[in-house]
Amino acid sequence: MTMTPRERLLTALRRKRPDRVPKTFDLSPALEDEFRRRTGQQDYHEHFRLEPRYVGISGTCQPRDFSAYLADVQGVTHHDEWGVGSIPSGFHHFERMAHPLRNATSPREIAAYPWPDVLAPYRWRAVGGGVERWHNRDYPVLASPPGACGGSLFETCWYLRGQEQLLIDLYDNPDLATAVLDTVNNTMMEAATRLAMAGVDVMRLGDDVGSQRAMLMSPATWREWFKPRLGNLIAAGKVVKPDMLVFYHSDGFVEPIIPDLIEIGLDILNPVQPECMDPAKLKREYGRDLAFWGTIGTQSTMPFGTPAEVRRVVRERIETVGPEGLLLAPTHLLEPDVPWENIVAFVEAVEEFGQVG
Repeated sequence: MTMTPRERLLTALRRKRPDRVPKTFDLSPALEDEFRRRTGQQDYHEHFRLEPRYVGISGTCQPRDFSAYLADVQGVTHHDEWGVGSIPSGFHHFERMAHPLRNATSPREIAAYPWPDVLAPYRWRAVGGGVERWHNRDYPVLASPPGACGGSLFETCWYLRGQEQLLIDLYDNPDLATAVLDTVNNTMMEAATRLAMAGVDVMRLGDDVGSQRAMLMSPATWREWFKPRLGNLIAAGKVVKPDMLVFYHSDGFVEPIIPDLIEIGLDILNPVQPECMDPAKLKREYGRDLAFWGTIGTQSTMPFGTPAEVRRVVRERIETVGPEGLLLAPTHLLEPDVPWENIVAFVEAVEEFGQVG
């Protein structure tokens, strides 16, 4: 039986047997241009029959003034609604950040910060309609609670504070760290409730808490500061919509906290970076509790492999991690160094080897 995109994705991510393995990827701006040049099409999700679709809140009508927080930083050309400044690098889409709360010293300054109006009702009016429109076309809907980095607690907080400074705060200024983390997490919890009420199928959360060989902080520190807040965030959505799946992204090595993530309600681990963790091993150890989204390396296979290598790795992943509990995807945005032929090889290989008898 041929499944709809929504049936296929949800069946696979609920660790049941789909008709074929679902797939997705994201293109950098340079590769989007390459896609349009080569195909004459505008929407690569439609062209390549990628299953996921996304909704989000509308833009703000009440911009905040962050000049006092960024005035002493050279080269800032713009900032987002959270006040995080951007400094062009001159290399494709990459930018450096200016952290607007880097000089804060007390919880009072955190309370006085001009936080964005991401919970204002007018910004949520289109979310339910967007979910309904995609569902009417039989597509699954994914969404992230809004943040400076969407769906992220740790990353949103360090975008505001600076990564090194936030990690120092956890030890040297815990009152300030608590103020920042709780302000962001409380906003995300309310947003999770609203996403569940709107009928979102998969809530996307994520923080890069892993490096190539170890975590960025000790597992004990993560358990103290982030696990309970993420648990509350997941619960806020699932109490409204128990069948809503929860996706958690972290690049790098995060094996020490996978059992903790399962304990607080995680359904889907992303991106399962094969340069840092063995996808087949994780499937054997945690496949009863987790689905896996990703597993195709963007530091290895996609930019540096041949099309034949891409096909080989896709087939291996399907055999060792899927078909149940697997959505195949590159582990990150495809950057300009990824050959077009490898993108085509990825799509063709998933469609060839991902058919489930």
